Amino acid sequence: MIPSNNVVHNVGSRIMDSSFIGAVTKSLMGAAFTVGGVIASVGAAGAAEPKPWQMGLQDPSGSIADKANDLHNLLLWIITAISVFVLALLIYTCIRYREGRNPVPSKTSHHAVIEVVWTVVPVLILLVIAIPSFKLLYYMDRTDETDMVVKITGAQWYWTYEYPDQELAYDSYMIATEDLEEGQKRLLDVDYPMVVPEGTRIKLLIQANDVMHSFFVPSLAVQIYTVAGRTNEAWIDVPMGEKTYYGQCNQICGVNHSYMPIVIKAVSADDYKAWVNEAKEEFATLDRPAQKDDATIQLAEAE
Repeated sequence: MIPSNNVVHNVGSRIMDSSFIGAVTKSLMGAAFTVGGVIASVGAAGAAEPKPWQMGLQDPSGSIADKANDLHNLLLWIITAISVFVLALLIYTCIRYREGRNPVPSKTSHHAVIEVVWTVVPVLILLVIAIPSFKLLYYMDRTDETDMVVKITGAQWYWTYEYPDQELAYDSYMIATEDLEEGQKRLLDVDYPMVVPEGTRIKLLIQANDVMHSFFVPSLAVQIYTVAGRTNEAWIDVPMGEKTYYGQCNQICGVNHSYMPIVIKAVSADDYKAWVNEAKEEFATLDRPAQKDDATIQLAEAE
């Protein structure tokens, strides 16, 4: 039995000068930093797609992903420090205040100093977390500072990509396993990816035809739900470099939920122009859909 009444009082008076808890905390923090370094080094080997036995996040691409990755790393160290401190305090308490050493428990029920500390310190930690969090949230809300618009519609179980300025739209389906060609990725590759020019800020207008889906591309740090009857906005900045980014719907949207991957293919400006010309011949929507009104079309045009 651990006498509870004397713990707060005695911990408050002994915690600051205890060599035991200092040694435990130092050793555990060292181990945590080592593990964190291993995770970071393994995660750095990732690409714009999930890797077998991957630990950590995929390599960030674009300013949003960089900022989100920095915030994640900050939170990782904060929660590690909190967890290690609480574990060390628990071990110290169990050893120092075990029944064998305290046959007669203290009658003290309050300790003003430690009660102030465990109120003020969490508030300070939350303030440290809140500042970069709010900065990232406001940064992600700048959908008006974009170069082009892509409208994305989720359906059971595929994606539709529409380019309002180019007046073309097409559906994107996962390639079945039996139809995969050499180099294509099972459950990730699609017949028609979303093609965008490199080094471009893109506004995404997200909708749904039926149930909720989730447009999720980890390396670009974009995840937004599709809701029928509502248009959600997000934006991504695709960095320079021809690269293919993979994602998936991570909202359980039905029996074929795991079969609607997302592929964003970044190409050079010249290749993008050539692709648009070819896509217009194959997917062109020469007449704008009848259900669109002028307000909807104006919303889809980036300023």
